[in-house]
Amino acid sequence: MINLYALTLDELAELLAELGEPRFRARQIWDWMYAKRVGNFEAMTNLPRHTRRKLGEATRLGELEMAARRQSKDGTEKRLYRLPDGQLIESVLMPYDNNRQTACISSQAGCAFGCVFCATGQMGFGRHLSAAEIFEQAMIFARDLAARGERLSNVVFMGMGEPFHNYDASLAAVDKLMNRLGIGARHITISTVGLVPQIRRFADEGLQVKLAVSLHKADDSERSALLPVNRRWPIAELMDACRYYVERTKRRITFEWAAIAGENDTVAEARRLGRLLAGLHCHVNIIPLNPTGGYARGPATALELERFLATLRQYDVNATVRVRRGIDIEAGCGQLKTAVMEAHKPG
Repeated sequence: MINLYALTLDELAELLAELGEPRFRARQIWDWMYAKRVGNFEAMTNLPRHTRRKLGEATRLGELEMAARRQSKDGTEKRLYRLPDGQLIESVLMPYDNNRQTACISSQAGCAFGCVFCATGQMGFGRHLSAAEIFEQAMIFARDLAARGERLSNVVFMGMGEPFHNYDASLAAVDKLMNRLGIGARHITISTVGLVPQIRRFADEGLQVKLAVSLHKADDSERSALLPVNRRWPIAELMDACRYYVERTKRRITFEWAAIAGENDTVAEARRLGRLLAGLHCHVNIIPLNPTGGYARGPATALELERFLATLRQYDVNATVRVRRGIDIEAGCGQLKTAVMEAHKPG
């Protein structure tokens, strides 16, 4: 069956013509899908019954099948989806006090880059997601929020996978988010472990979409031990690409720093980071490490984080500590691959 979320408006009109329906119905269906955000054809009440029947026989509104959902005590919700080929992905909705609703979506089933402290990296690579599969994760959250009078305000590509490894589909999903859901470019963030050619390519796109780079270490040998991608694109090359991004876009870049006790939370490490980033228009987003079964280290303490921040300020490097969310349901950064996935595998 044809996934309507994968079609453009013109392609939808062509499909209707093939089904013996007038092309003008495409605009009506489009409005139901994206403006009214309905989840089934029966809700499209200005369509003739026979048109709705044909749509139900030949097409579907999305392909993600919810296999499980979990709710955190802080309001964060994580959903496990099964794809038509049996692959499993997760996405997360995070509510904030200022009425901001942020969807964290996946761009791949699994991940090929093997960051040692990340549960998704520990599970290996399944496959790339299509633009429609990436987009649908946000679409479902937007639809559910609309049903209770709320709206999806932000989307971050920080779920399973490396968005720049699946560059074309990720950018096509961004286009759908902006033009079909009305999410502003500045409310979308793409996170990468540091794929240098794609960072440069992204800088040339002319988008206002935010960029976050997972850094975590300021020394090549130590970063390579945590993020194997550093062996391909070491810190000097990565920083050249980041400077190019800032110069080309005139936008601030974010560096993500998973604060690991006894690993990268020391004053000496903060000094190395400060020297590396001094003078660059950037922000460091410090995230106390979230626990995963495949990595034994724990999060930095509040005292070490305070010292780390104070040291960065000496280099005029702006940094904040992110509030951890959804830890009790393994929905935090780096945790998207949980025991519930194993329980829902077919067979």
